[in-house]
Amino acid sequence: MQLSEFLKTISGDPNDSIKSFARRCGTTAGQLRQVAGGYRRAGESLAINIERESAGAVTCEELRPDVDWAYLRSTSVSQTSAA
Repeated sequence: MQLSEFLKTISGDPNDSIKSFARRCGTTAGQLRQVAGGYRRAGESLAINIERESAGAVTCEELRPDVDWAYLRSTSVSQTSAA
């Protein structure tokens, strides 16, 4: 799901709910809107925070297709299995 679509699904007062979501992601509502509108690119850590706080509805791959997330995800699984 795209971030712009996800932001539309947030219930409650849209401004307060988006501000709360943004705080949990470690950013501002304004920056989220810029990322959702395609005016700004999410940094890798913001992409991770958005995926976590959206419970996987918006993925890192959707936000930053230029990053090799598959490699990072498989590395994490390999390290967990080795422990």
